[in-house]
Amino acid sequence: MSVRELVVLGTASQVPTRHRNHNGYLLRWDGEGILFDPGEGTQRQMLRAGVAAHDLNRICVTHFHGDHSLGLAGVIQRVNLDKVPHEITAHYPRSGRRFFDRLRYATAYRETVALTEAPVDTDGPLARTPGYTLEARKLSHPVEAYGYRLVEPDGRRMLPDRLAAHGIKGPDVGRIQREGTLGGVPLEEVSEVRRGQRFAFVMDTRLCDGVYALAEGCDMLVIESTFLDEDEELAVDFGHLTAGQAARVARGAGVRHLVLTHFSQRYTDPEEFERQARAAGYEGELTVARDLQRVALPKRR
Repeated sequence: MSVRELVVLGTASQVPTRHRNHNGYLLRWDGEGILFDPGEGTQRQMLRAGVAAHDLNRICVTHFHGDHSLGLAGVIQRVNLDKVPHEITAHYPRSGRRFFDRLRYATAYRETVALTEAPVDTDGPLARTPGYTLEARKLSHPVEAYGYRLVEPDGRRMLPDRLAAHGIKGPDVGRIQREGTLGGVPLEEVSEVRRGQRFAFVMDTRLCDGVYALAEGCDMLVIESTFLDEDEELAVDFGHLTAGQAARVARGAGVRHLVLTHFSQRYTDPEEFERQARAAGYEGELTVARDLQRVALPKRR
């Protein structure tokens, strides 16, 4: 069964709170699991959320500040302890390789898993699978940071009325899908393009070209909103976004479902993030993320 959902493991920014763990986000994409920014405590949050080490296929780190990466040591050791049978690929900024190495080998353990490192140092595609292309875009933060984007290949949606008009039914439907033509009828005549889904993950950054490129046309955008709008000056100084800025990005990019997260400990009322996002004009589906929440990707158009 195809499952596409975001499992929120933590939503705090620099300082965790009683109700917010450090960052951690698992994207379930059909049969794969992509773990983004495992902060401190991620291994335990995975347990609480029902996420197993065997669920992981990729780890994507946006940058090497502790709230986005200190959980790497525990996660990596857990996948080795559980002897995950498949390869796991780790993406992270190449400039932070020394930090990744320190976290990967923070203590002694027995390596049993094929962990492939694929550092990022430029914009563009990182990996292509039958189910998606993984891309990266550089962001604007005091340390080098990249956001990530998954793009599903476009498919085709069969049109029953046109199939019937050409007398195509039963096994012949599959045949024309495979071969592209049947009895002189091209596939394009009995189908239409089904746009692939798009997902983006944008963490610590000011507004920049990379933010807009990642968000464009996304079905789901997970984006930091560390500050409320009244603290925009702080956001700019420290390389972050406000709720209103994130919402305006989503509105302009045509995002269908906006997920706000990475909240400063100075704020205690999560509803204010939603109010400011709506005030900025975003009218799509909106989630102010909370720990251990599951958020389904929108259905295909």
